[in-house]
Amino acid sequence: MGRLFGTDGVRGQANVAPMDSETIMALGRAAAHVLGQSTGRHRVLIGKDTRISGYMIETALASGLTSMGMDVILCGPLPTPGISFMTRSMRADAGVMISASHNPYEDNGIKFFGHDGFKLADETEDQIESLLDPEKINALRASPEKIGKAYRIEDAVGRYTVYLKSCIEKTVKFDGLRVVLDTANGAAYRVAADVFSELGAEIVTHGDNPDGKNINQDCGSLHPEMMVDLVKKHRADCGIAYDGDADRVVMCDENGFIMDGDLLLALCAIDAKEKGELKGDAVVGTVMSNMGLEKALEKHGIGLKRSGVGDRYVLAEMLKHGINFGGEQSGHVIALDHNTTGDGILTSLLTLAIAVKKQKPMSSFSGLIEKFPQELINVRVKEKIPFEELPAVTSCVAAMEEKLGSSGRVLLRYSGTEKKARVMVECEDSKLCSEVALELTAVVEQALK
Repeated sequence: MGRLFGTDGVRGQANVAPMDSETIMALGRAAAHVLGQSTGRHRVLIGKDTRISGYMIETALASGLTSMGMDVILCGPLPTPGISFMTRSMRADAGVMISASHNPYEDNGIKFFGHDGFKLADETEDQIESLLDPEKINALRASPEKIGKAYRIEDAVGRYTVYLKSCIEKTVKFDGLRVVLDTANGAAYRVAADVFSELGAEIVTHGDNPDGKNINQDCGSLHPEMMVDLVKKHRADCGIAYDGDADRVVMCDENGFIMDGDLLLALCAIDAKEKGELKGDAVVGTVMSNMGLEKALEKHGIGLKRSGVGDRYVLAEMLKHGINFGGEQSGHVIALDHNTTGDGILTSLLTLAIAVKKQKPMSSFSGLIEKFPQELINVRVKEKIPFEELPAVTSCVAAMEEKLGSSGRVLLRYSGTEKKARVMVECEDSKLCSEVALELTAVVEQALK
C-alpha cells in the first residue's frame, strides 16, 4: 500500500482501505500510543466535515483511541483550523480532523494535530504507521480500568466563533455590508454565517444545507462561479467561498472579479507591512505562486520565499525563516500570529477588515497583482514515476525552458492527494504559454500512459 500518510494526512475512498473501519481503528490505537506521552489522563479532540462517511470513521477512530486509554472529545462538524485552535485551547494531547477537503463526498481523510496545534512531522507520522501491525500494538492496550471514554461537546462552534472575531480589531464592524457566503455544504456551514452576521454583515448564503453527499458539489471554492453569480444578483459588496473543510478560501469583489490565494496573501502581507507587523519583511509562497505575486510584493519591499506545494511545506519554510504570513494560490493562507494552519474564515475576515478600515470597496484591491498567464493541466496517471527517470519528459522540459527563456518557467509535479501529474507553464505571452503547456502535456501523457 506504500506510505499511509500523504502530504496532508491519510486520504482515500470511504470504506476502502485505508479509509475503512478496520484500518482507522488501528490508526487510532497507534496514534494514541505515540501522541499520548504526557503524564495523567490523555485527551484527544475529533472534528469532521459533513460527509456521510464521517460517522463511520469517527466511531472507528474513537474506538481505537479509547481502547488505548485516551478520552475522546467529539466536536462534530467544524473546520480544520477550528480543530487546531480547539486542541490548543483545551490543552488536549492531540486533535484529529476527519475530512478529504476539496475532494468529492465519496472520499474521506484524517489529519492529525499535535498538542501545539501544528500538523504532525513526517517522523511522528512514521512512528504511528510503524505500529499499525496488530502484533506490535496488542500488548499496549489499556487494562479495563484504564479504558478511555468518548463524549460530545456542544459549544465547539461557539468557541471557535468567539476566537475568530477576536482576530480582528474590536473597532471593526461589517455593518452595512452585504456578503455572499458559500460554505461548500461543508464544515463551515454554521460557523461562517455566525461570524459574519455577528459582526454586522447582511449575509446571502449558498452551500449551507449539507446532506452528507453534496459537499463541494457545484459550490464552494471549487466552483467560484456560483459565488460570482450571487454577488451580481444580490449586488453584494463581496463574495467568499470556502472548500469542504474551510482551510482554504477564494473571494471576489463587488464586480465578480475572483481573488485567489496569491492576491489575498499579498493584500494581508502589505497591510501587515504598513502596520509594522510583517516579520522578516517576506512571505512564503509555493512553486505554484504566480510570478506576478513576486513582482507586486517587490514594489512594497516584501520578499517571496518559495516552498513545495502543500500548506505543511509552506509552514515549515515560515518557521525556518521566522515569517508570519504564507500561503498557496489555491487559497490556503497561514496567518501564524493567529493560527497554526491555513484558515479560510480567518483569511476572509482579515481581508474584509482591511477594506473596512481603509473605507475602500473590494475592487480597489483587485489590480494589486498583474498576473503572468499561467496554464495548469492535470494528467491522470497510473503510477507516479519520478520525472527525472523519464528521458522524453526531461528532454522536453529542457527544450521548453529554452523556448521560454527568462520570461517564463515550467513546473512538473505530482499531486500529493490524487493520482495526477500537474503540468504548469507560466510566461508573459499567453499564446506561447498555452502552446508550451500542451506540447509538454502530450509528452507527459505518452510517457506515463
